[in-house]
Amino acid sequence: IGDGNNVAHSLLLMAAKLGTTMVVGTPEGYRPAPSIMDRARTIAAETGATILWTADPVEAAREADMIYTDTWTSMGQEDEAEQRRKVFPPYQVNYPLLQMAPAHTIVMHCLPAHRGEEITDSVADGPQSRLFPQAENRLHAQKAILVQLLR
Repeated sequence: IGDGNNVAHSLLLMAAKLGTTMVVGTPEGYRPAPSIMDRARTIAAETGATILWTADPVEAAREADMIYTDTWTSMGQEDEAEQRRKVFPPYQVNYPLLQMAPAHTIVMHCLPAHRGEEITDSVADGPQSRLFPQAENRLHAQKAILVQLLR
């Protein structure tokens, strides 16, 4: 839920390959790239995955096992930051949005987070948050990659 950026692109392709359902919730002008959506849907046709887009963040959260968000303004988009801060507040991952999701839903973010923008402190630090375990797991994956590269 948030921006249809590179992180959303990677998640779309992963979900398609794993044969799962992914609902991307972004503002209309910030959808994932059409080429990525097409590629994900092509893969999904082979794996049985379901790939959807909506402009409604509640619809995106309603049946989610996981809500994943990312910064509203990626590197290189700093000149768009002010406009994005006007457009994205309905896509903030906050407690009212989380209440619309199933009770078992977890929340993830690739970090660093801009607390108070794409995610609130209460969600980032709450019981459904997996932000820091996710970051720790990424560290171990990176170490394993380094070991392989240095062999």
